[in-house]
Amino acid sequence: MSSIEIKNFNNPDETNTKFNNAKIDAVNVGGQRVNRLTLQPGWKWSVDIKPNVGGDSCQASHLGIVHSGTIHCVCDDGSEASYTEGDVYSIKPGHDAWVVGDEQCVVTEFAGIWGE
Repeated sequence: MSSIEIKNFNNPDETNTKFNNAKIDAVNVGGQRVNRLTLQPGWKWSVDIKPNVGGDSCQASHLGIVHSGTIHCVCDDGSEASYTEGDVYSIKPGHDAWVVGDEQCVVTEFAGIWGE
C-alpha cells in the first residue's frame, strides 16, 4: 500500500446537488472526507438546507477555507462574522449562514455535515 493518496475535486468520489443553490463535491482521502462547496448568490442555510434537515439552526461544526466569495454567519449565542477569500474558519454548532453579494462562494471543508 502506498504512503501517498491523492484525490482531485475535478474527479470527485461524490457530487450532491440535492440542496437549492449548493453543489457539494466530496473526496475521501486518508480516511477523511473533504468537501468542496459551491454556494450560489442567495444561498442561505435556513432557506436551502434547513427544510431538508430540520432544526432551528445548523448543528454541524465546520472547519474550512474560503477560495472565493463571502459568507456571513450568525451564531445562536449572538456572535457573528463574515469570512472571505483566503480566510480559514471554524464554526461551532448552532448557527445560520448565507452568501453575501452577487459572487458565488467556493469553500473547502475538512469537517462538517451538510445534511447528507
